Amino acid sequence: MKFSKLSQLFLVSSIGLLVATVFSACAITTIDYVFVACSAGSGTASAGQIMTYAVDSQSGALRTGAPTVASGGVNPVSMVVSPNYAHLYVANAGNSTIVHFTIGLQGQLTADSHTVTLTTTPIALAVNSAGTYLYVVSCNAATNTAFPTLSCTGGATLTEYALSSGAIGSATAAKTLSLYGSYAAYSGDILVPTGLTVLTNNSVVSGNTVYVTAYDLSAYNPGCTSCVTSSANPGWVFGYTIGSGGTLTALATPYEAGIKPSAIAATPVDTYLYVTDYAQGHLIGYTILDGGASLAFLPSGPFRTGNEPSAITIDPRGLFIYATNSLDSTVSPYEITLASGVPTITVNSSSTGGSNSTDTQPVAVVIDPALGRFVYTANYLGNSVSGFRLDPTSGALGQTQATPYPTGAKPTAVASVPHGNYSTQSVTP
Repeated sequence: MKFSKLSQLFLVSSIGLLVATVFSACAITTIDYVFVACSAGSGTASAGQIMTYAVDSQSGALRTGAPTVASGGVNPVSMVVSPNYAHLYVANAGNSTIVHFTIGLQGQLTADSHTVTLTTTPIALAVNSAGTYLYVVSCNAATNTAFPTLSCTGGATLTEYALSSGAIGSATAAKTLSLYGSYAAYSGDILVPTGLTVLTNNSVVSGNTVYVTAYDLSAYNPGCTSCVTSSANPGWVFGYTIGSGGTLTALATPYEAGIKPSAIAATPVDTYLYVTDYAQGHLIGYTILDGGASLAFLPSGPFRTGNEPSAITIDPRGLFIYATNSLDSTVSPYEITLASGVPTITVNSSSTGGSNSTDTQPVAVVIDPALGRFVYTANYLGNSVSGFRLDPTSGALGQTQATPYPTGAKPTAVASVPHGNYSTQSVTP
């Protein structure tokens, strides 16, 4: 059989493309896995799902990883990974469950047969650095409200669960969130919890405290001004020291945190604490004192963010902060002044050609743990994940190749683990 010159050219080109594709595929190295919580459909009763993506070590681009799995409930709103990266915990607001998954070497997720069912609606999760306790903040969700505009009718609670080899055990402590001490006159106000974090507390870092952000719905309710019945400050940070056996003891006082705190994060060495204020577009900073037993406002604060900041993360070295702005669909990068904790906004280098723009309405953010060089946001209305390269010297961001990456409907949370035996970025005091 004879081929025309055009056919021969097409055949040679096709073979060349195939060979190039094979060699390119062989050159791809997965450095991390990224997990995204979303829904299978756009309806409020749609089953939740967890999608897995592999991170390219050179570009930070995402590609499809292990098969998507059910989240074990409806409307997943929060995820957290254990310190050893072997376990993933998912909070499903739609059916008030916490589900435990084991993480395989290739990022595959396997659900534990034991699911914790709450009497309240879970909002956020955290795990302590030893991997021995899981913390859940929850409330009685108001009718017809859901993430990211969930409201409460009461019952704001912090609950601590024992962990054994990753499995969720029984509740070891629980604290009802209410104003106390010098603010006891407002103890009956309705609080809406929004986030939490746990201090590192290891052999080189002193601090064993869990912090919760919440806002006072009785004092701040823009959807119903006639419902405002309290003159209390609206935004708060509550702190609880963790004692022997997981005993939780409230700090001497809660701390004011703007109007509507939306997210919270601490530096890896437990020196500074940062809170985003959704209502005012602020980043509020605190110095952590006495191993977490007290807080002090940073000088010159609060600091500007974009409009409606929704999530926050700090890079593994404790040098940079990244806050998502849900109304602007952007990420605000900050460099931390280590001596004072004061964050300085980072202006992207023009040489990267990058932009801080995400897809529509980012509500969660994570930094890859293996290199600490890539930032990813879950975009609720964009049905996507946006990726960025992190400049390790300046903290500036540049978009990764082919971003944004499609997800299921309304992604709400994002988490990441390193692949296999890759080392992780960290900071030592």
